Amino acid sequence: MEKEIGATGEHRVPIGDVGGAIEAAEEHHEKSGDGDRTKTPMEAVDRSKSKRLASLDAFRGLTIVLMILVDDAGGAYERIDHAPWNGCTLADFVMPFFLFIVGVAVSLALKRVSKVSYAIKKIILRTLKLLFWGLLLQGGYSHAPSDLSYGVDMKKIRWCGILQRIALVYLVVALIEALTKKDRPAELDSSPFAIFSGYRWQWLGGFIAFVIYMVTIFALYVPDWSFVYHNEGDIDDGKNFIVKCGVRGHLGPACNAVGFVDRQVWGINHLYQYPVWLRSKACTYSSPNLGPLRADAPSWCLAPFEPEGLLSSISAILSGTIGVHYGHVLIHFKVHSERLKHWMLMAISLLVCGMILHFTNAIPLNKQLYSFSYVCFTAGAAGIVLSAFYFLIDVCGLRVPFLFLEWIGKNAMLIFVLGAQAILPAFFNGWYYENPSNTLVYWIQKHIFVNVWHSERLGTLLYVIFAEILFYGVLAGICHKLGFYWKL
Repeated sequence: MEKEIGATGEHRVPIGDVGGAIEAAEEHHEKSGDGDRTKTPMEAVDRSKSKRLASLDAFRGLTIVLMILVDDAGGAYERIDHAPWNGCTLADFVMPFFLFIVGVAVSLALKRVSKVSYAIKKIILRTLKLLFWGLLLQGGYSHAPSDLSYGVDMKKIRWCGILQRIALVYLVVALIEALTKKDRPAELDSSPFAIFSGYRWQWLGGFIAFVIYMVTIFALYVPDWSFVYHNEGDIDDGKNFIVKCGVRGHLGPACNAVGFVDRQVWGINHLYQYPVWLRSKACTYSSPNLGPLRADAPSWCLAPFEPEGLLSSISAILSGTIGVHYGHVLIHFKVHSERLKHWMLMAISLLVCGMILHFTNAIPLNKQLYSFSYVCFTAGAAGIVLSAFYFLIDVCGLRVPFLFLEWIGKNAMLIFVLGAQAILPAFFNGWYYENPSNTLVYWIQKHIFVNVWHSERLGTLLYVIFAEILFYGVLAGICHKLGFYWKL
């Protein structure tokens, strides 16, 4: 943990800080070669030096809010939860938004590297911290918030997770950024592709990740495989199932290379046990909602699958690479209109590319596989959201309406641990009366929200918005006023 100086003092971001972002204050007036004139906000030149980019903090805060919303209200409104397989829902934007933001922050935090060896040391240390917290929070050790027990059987620990994927992407894009310090252009020439050629090593890293992913997913042979289903009290508990495959280039749930690589590398017992394909049409008539299994459901419906696996995380490096590019645009283009023009052109191009690949069924949008169309579509969406926030907050100066998101974004790790990973509700659930289901958290949810609105679904949604998201926004605001920020 560390304390940072407030907005009135000099604010320096630690090298490689995944939450760090730098430039942002605007000059709305300047002199031109034709004489003095008042420039529009879009024409103004950004002359700031070591201040945080408010729009990036707001974007990070929005992503945390979306995560809490879909995690805690997705059970009531499963159409906002992850797509059962192909497609893209609200929940499916969360992970690529995080990785895109990591890329932007890395490019800004490593804008100036005084000593490469020191920067590499900080990058590796931060990666290890992310891995540690990922294993602790999502490996199975913590059973928050409903189960008050703790501990995990090492034969079943989940090695992958959200923070582990962020750690891998951060490590790759940050190391490339640090190691290519001498090759970075001080200024760009007039070529429209100068920013791409000037940072060719970053794009080469992304291209290598793309090639590894595409070759593996379409060329790797996936044989038949089996698994033992474990669920106490279930009629199928302990039953061995066989999944028939023997194919290459399959993008369906059962026989894709992503799942095969994870079964071989991690072992099937270390994968996520409740994959979203349980809500697919092949598994339940209630799709996209969760319901009882169909009588003719294929065997793979009960199989584990890792949504943050190794091969899909290699593909996810592209999301971070595109974010790095957006940060480079911010560094080299000083006029707001130039930044927004470049950002929007790339965002629209990515969106169109993703939609063409999806609707032609060449490569469908798929978060579980982290398909190339999904990378393009979600990165394009991230570029549009960042552009919108940048225009509203940093160009037009409409900062007050977004302070709520900005506060959460500045303390993203704290809110992620307390809220998205439900550590704070678990703490309150530890104080119960007579039985563990009789706690303050459950009482508030039932009596103030569900019973008042006479609806489990609506009551759950309102509880998440007002008792969770609003609460964490206020908490983040208090931490901001106290100058307290938890960084890794």
